[in-house]
Amino acid sequence: MDLDSVLEKLESGEQELVQKALMEYNKENSQCFFFNTEQREQRKKLGEVVIKFLERDLQPSCQIACLETIRILSRDKYGLAPFTSRSAMQILARYAGLDYFDEVEVPRIPDSESAVEALKGLCNIVYNSVEAQEVATELRLVCGLARRLKLYNETRSSHESKFFDLRLLFLLTALRVDVRRQLARELRGVSLLTDALESTLALKWSDIYEVVTDRLAPPLGKEETERVMEILKTLFNITFDISRREVDEEDAALYRHLAAILRHCLLRQSDGEDRTEEFHGHTVNLLVNLPLMCLDVLLTPKVELGSVEYMGMNMDTVEVLLQFLDRRLDRGHKLRETLTPVLNLLTESSRVHRETRKFLRAKVLPPLRDVKNRPEVGNTLRNKLVRLMTHVDTDVKHCAAEFLFVLCKENVSRFVKYTGYGNAAGLLAARGLLAGGRGEGRYSEDEDTDTEEYREAKPNINPVTGRVEEKQPNPMDGMTEEQKEYEAMKLVSMFDKLSREQIIQPMGVTSDGRLEALDEAAQRMLQQQESSDLETTDSD
Repeated sequence: MDLDSVLEKLESGEQELVQKALMEYNKENSQCFFFNTEQREQRKKLGEVVIKFLERDLQPSCQIACLETIRILSRDKYGLAPFTSRSAMQILARYAGLDYFDEVEVPRIPDSESAVEALKGLCNIVYNSVEAQEVATELRLVCGLARRLKLYNETRSSHESKFFDLRLLFLLTALRVDVRRQLARELRGVSLLTDALESTLALKWSDIYEVVTDRLAPPLGKEETERVMEILKTLFNITFDISRREVDEEDAALYRHLAAILRHCLLRQSDGEDRTEEFHGHTVNLLVNLPLMCLDVLLTPKVELGSVEYMGMNMDTVEVLLQFLDRRLDRGHKLRETLTPVLNLLTESSRVHRETRKFLRAKVLPPLRDVKNRPEVGNTLRNKLVRLMTHVDTDVKHCAAEFLFVLCKENVSRFVKYTGYGNAAGLLAARGLLAGGRGEGRYSEDEDTDTEEYREAKPNINPVTGRVEEKQPNPMDGMTEEQKEYEAMKLVSMFDKLSREQIIQPMGVTSDGRLEALDEAAQRMLQQQESSDLETTDSD
C-alpha cells in the first residue's frame, strides 16, 4: 500500500480502517532498513499522524499496529522529527510503562506486546537522535528503568520486555555521560545490575566470593546470553572510571562480588562459538574496569579435579583468558578493539599477582630452545605477540610489548633475549631503557633458567634479530687500507647528505637511556666533559 493511501485511511480516524492500513504497511516494510529520500516528507507526515492517533483510547491491536509503524519509521535517522519532541517521547514512555515520577509509585511492568513495541521504538529513536537523548534525560527515563530493574527477580516478564529495558538502559548510558553518572551514583546502578546479572545466570554460591560453576553444564541459553551481555555492556559504561579513583570497603566488597560472577561468566559457554566469544569479550572488557585489588577472587576458588593448578592456585580463569587471547590473535580482526582489553587485563594482573605472572610466563615465554628463527617467526603465543610489537597501530604494539616486558619482570636483557633488540627498541626508547637496566616495577629476584640449547648458541646470537645468523663474508676482505678509508668516507658522506636533506635524523642514546638528535647528544656530552674538566682543575 502506498503512503498516500495509508495517510488517507489515517485521516478518516476510524480505528478499524487505520489498523488495517497500518498492518498492511508494516507487513510490506518489516524488513526495510534503508529509505528513499523522495518519500521522506510523506513518512514524516505519517509519523506525526500516528503519534497523534496514539493519544486516543485505542484497542490493544490498534495500539500495536501504530507502535510497529513507529518502530519501522524510526529506523530512518533523517525522519525522526515527529518522534523526538517532549510530547511524543512522553506518549511512547507511557506505552512503555516508564511515565511515572513519584518515588513511591510502583513501576508498571511492560508485559504486553504494546509495551515491548514502544520500547523498541524508543531504542531506535534514542540511538539515532541527539535531541531524543536530551528529552529522555529530562524525562528521567533512566529512573523508571532503574526502578523496574529492582523488580527483575520478582517479575515473570517476557524475555523481550526485559531485553529491551536493558537495551534502552545501555543506550542511554552509552550516549549520555550525565545519565551514566546518575545511574552509577544516585541510583546505585552497579549493585542493581549485579543483582540482575546474578538473577539471569541463576547463580549458587559455595563461599562469599565463589560461585558454583559446573564446567560440564549445558551452554547458557540464547535469551539469557543476550540479557547478560546487555547487563555487562551497561556495567562497563558506568564503571569505566572506577580504577582511577579510591574505593572504600563497601565498594570493594561489591566489586569483588561482581568479579566472582565474571569469573563464572568466563568459565561458561553459550550457544555456539561466536556467541561465546562475544559473551567472553564483554566479560573481559568489564574486568578491565574493576580495581586490581578486587581481581584476587579470580584465583581464590579451591583447586578441584580438572582444575588448572599452579603454585597451589586455581588458574582456570587465567587459562581461559590465555586461550581467549590466542583466538583473538588468530582472528587478527580489529585488533585495537578486540585484543587490547585482554592484553591490558593480563598485564595488570601480572604486575600485582606473582602467581599469575609466573604461570603466564611459563605459557608464553617458556625457556628458549629455538634460536635459529627470529622471535616473530612461528605460531607460538610468543611469536604472535612479538609480531605485534611492530604493528602499525600504536596502542596494539604498546600493549603487546608491555605484556611481554612485565612477564620478563621489566628486565631489559631478558626482554631483548625473548624478543630481539630490533623489536624491543620501541618500548625501550619510550621507557628510557635503551642503555639497559630495569623498569620501575618491583619483582622477586629469581634467576632466568636457560636451556642447554640456548647456552650453547648464546655467543652466536645476533641481539638485534634475536637468532643465530649465518656468518656472512666480510665485504672488506681483500681491500687495501686506502680502499677501506675511501668506502668509509663515502658512507659518511651519504649519511651526511640524507641528514642535511632531512630524510633521516641521526640519533644518539643519552646517559639516561633516551634517544636524542645526534648533534644535541654530542653537544651535551661536550658540555658534561667541559664541566668535569673544570671540576678537576678546581680540585687541583
